[in-house]
Amino acid sequence: MDSQIVKTNTQKIKRMASELGFDFCGIAKAEHLSGEALKLEEWLKRGYQGKMGYLENHFEKRLDPTKLVPGAKSVVSLVYNYYPTKSHQSPGLPRIAKYAYGQDYHFIVKEKLRDFMHLIAEEIGDVQGRVFVDSAPVHERAWAAKSGIGWIGKNSLLLNREMGSFFFLAEIISDLELEADGPMKDYCGTCTACQDACPTNAIPEPYVVDGSRCISYLTIELKDEIPHEFKKDMEGWVFGCDICQDVCPWNRFSKPHHEPKFEPQGWEKFSTVDWEEMTKEVFQKVFKQSAVKRTKFEGLRRNLSFIKPD
Repeated sequence: MDSQIVKTNTQKIKRMASELGFDFCGIAKAEHLSGEALKLEEWLKRGYQGKMGYLENHFEKRLDPTKLVPGAKSVVSLVYNYYPTKSHQSPGLPRIAKYAYGQDYHFIVKEKLRDFMHLIAEEIGDVQGRVFVDSAPVHERAWAAKSGIGWIGKNSLLLNREMGSFFFLAEIISDLELEADGPMKDYCGTCTACQDACPTNAIPEPYVVDGSRCISYLTIELKDEIPHEFKKDMEGWVFGCDICQDVCPWNRFSKPHHEPKFEPQGWEKFSTVDWEEMTKEVFQKVFKQSAVKRTKFEGLRRNLSFIKPD
C-alpha cells in the first residue's frame, strides 16, 4: 500500500480513538510474539496459572495474531481509564477492586470498539478485523507494550507514565496496514514497592506474578475453597485486589475517569450488616450489571466468610 495512504489511515485511527474516549492508542505490526513464547512456557511450567486451565489452551493464538484474524497486518492497542473519582473503601468493610466499582467494563468498552469499527468502515472502507476486551487468547499487555502505550511493570501490569495503570486494555486486530509505533523503555528502575506490599507474596521476582497466590485469583478465578494459609493475608478484599497498583509510584498520576457507567451501583452504601446479611436477591439486583457477578452469590459469600476473623 502507498506509504502516504498508510500514514493518513494511521492518523485517522488515532483521531477516532481519541474521539471515542480512549486515552491512548498504540499500533504494532501483527507478527509472531516470539520473545514471549519462552516466558509464557516457563510461567505455565511453574504452575503460576493455578486452576486457570484455560490459560494453557490456544498457546499459538496468544502469540500469533494471524491465527485470530487471517491476513492481519496491524494490532491497535487502546487504553480506557477507570480510575474512580474517589475511593469507596471504608475501614473495616469488605473491599472491591476499583475496576469493578460500576458496570461490567467488557460490555462498555466492547460497545465503543464496535463504534470504532463502524467509523473505520465509513472513513477508510472495508477492513476485516476483530475487537477484543480481555477476551479470546490475546496477549494484550505484550501487544500494548510493543505498541508503545507503556511498559510491563514488575507487577506484570502495563504502566503508563501519564496515567499509571488503572485502565482497561482493548485491541483491534485487522488486515489494515498502519504505521507501527515503537516500544517504550522500562521506567520501574530499582523500585520494588509492588513486590514488598503484596501480602500473599504473589510477586516472587520482578515481572513475574504467581497467579495462584494473587488475591484477585483467590477471590474470583478460584472456585474451590480458599487455602487457609491466606486467611490472615486478604486485607478485606472480597473481589479482586488493588494493592500492587495502589502502592505503585506511577499511579500518583492517575486522573478520574469520565465514564458515568463506572460509578458504583449501590454496594458502596452497604454497612457491615448489609454485607453479612446479603441475600441472593439483593446480590442479583445490586450486581446485576457488575463484573462482581462473575463470582456468583455463593462465591461472594465464600469470600465474605473467609475474611471474617476466626
